[in-house]
Amino acid sequence: LASLTSVQAKYASFVMDAETGRVLYQKNADTRNYPASLTKMMTLYMLFDALERGTMTMNKHLLTSANATRQPPSKLALRRGETITVRDAIQALTTKSANDVAVVIAEALGRTERRFAVAMTAKARKIGMRRTTFRNASGLPHRGQLSTARDMAQLASRLIRDFPQYYKFFSRRTFTYEGRTYKNHNKLLKTYQGVDGIKTGYIRASGFNLVTSAQRDGNRIIGVVFGGRTSRSRNHLMTKLLNKGFQKLDNRFYANGSPKKIEKKKSTPSRKYDKKRSKPVSQANKGPVVWGIQVGAYKKYGQAYKRASSVYSKFLGYLKSGTVEVSELAKRNHRPLYRARITGISKRQAYRACQALERRRIDCMEFSQKDSQVAWAR
Repeated sequence: LASLTSVQAKYASFVMDAETGRVLYQKNADTRNYPASLTKMMTLYMLFDALERGTMTMNKHLLTSANATRQPPSKLALRRGETITVRDAIQALTTKSANDVAVVIAEALGRTERRFAVAMTAKARKIGMRRTTFRNASGLPHRGQLSTARDMAQLASRLIRDFPQYYKFFSRRTFTYEGRTYKNHNKLLKTYQGVDGIKTGYIRASGFNLVTSAQRDGNRIIGVVFGGRTSRSRNHLMTKLLNKGFQKLDNRFYANGSPKKIEKKKSTPSRKYDKKRSKPVSQANKGPVVWGIQVGAYKKYGQAYKRASSVYSKFLGYLKSGTVEVSELAKRNHRPLYRARITGISKRQAYRACQALERRRIDCMEFSQKDSQVAWAR
C-alpha cells in the first residue's frame, strides 16, 4: 500500500447526456485511474441485481466477518458476528461509504471478497465498462484496481436506468444507524440545483473523485471527475462541468447554474395514449410541474399496473387526487422495464406518501414531471 500512496493521481473528467449517451465534455476520459470509493457503485449494482432477482431482500440480515472488521475507515465499526440489514447496508455505502459494510456485502454475495471482485469485473465488462478491473469491493488501495471516467459514467447511467427503484438511496443526505447520524459526503446534493446522487471517492493515490448526476427541465446529465486536489476544488470543478453540460443541452441556464427568465411560448396540445386501445387522449400542454411517486419497476406491464393500483387503493388518503400510470423505460438492447407510478399529486402528497410507504417497508421514490410527459395510463 505504501507504494500506491506515492502515485501521482491523474486528472480526468467526463460529462454525458444520460438519456442519449451523447458526450458533452471529456478530458483524459479513457485514462485508467484508481476509482477509490467509486468502486462501491459497482458493489451496489451487484446488490441491486441480487434484489431484482430475488436472491436478496431488503430485510435480510448480513453477517459481519473478522475480515470485514479489519477494514480501515471510513467504516461503521461493526463487530465480528454482528448483523446489518440489506437496507441499512445500502445506506451505509451511499452516505457513510463504509468499507467494512462493503466487505459484508461482498462476502454475502460472493462468499469471499476476492471471488466477488472477479464477479464485479465480469459484470462491468457486460455493461460496457471496457477498461475497468476490480480487486475489492470498497475501493481501498490495490495496484490492479483501475477504472476510467468514461466507464464510471457508464456505471452511473446503468444504475439509474437498470435500478430506478433503488437509485433514490444515492440522494439520501443522512443515514442513522444505532443512534448515530452520518452525513452524505456528496455536498453537491445541497449546493447544486438538480443533483440527486451519486458517489464520492478518495484515497491518496487517486485524489478526490466524484460521480454526479443532475436533472433540470427534463434533461439528466452525468459528470465524472478523477484526481481532484481537494474535495472543495473537486466540487467546484464538477459545478463548472455540470453547467457546461446543461448549457449544451439547453441555453436557458446561466453559467452559475441559475435558470434564466424566458418568455412563455404558446403551448401546443400533447397526447397521451391508452396502451390497450391505442387511441389518443387530448391533454393541454400547460406545462406546470406536477409530482408523482414510483413504487417499483417490472418486466411486465400487468405487474406494474397491479402494483401501482394496489398502492393507490391502500394509501388513498395520501394519493386521493392521483392517477395510476405505467411508464415504459426503454433499455438499449434489452427488454423494457415498466415503472409503477401514481402521478398528478402535489409535492407534499408525494413526500408524505413515500414516508408512509417506507414505514411499511415498501420502496417508494418521489419525482417531479411536466404535465405533458407521456406515460401509459389506464
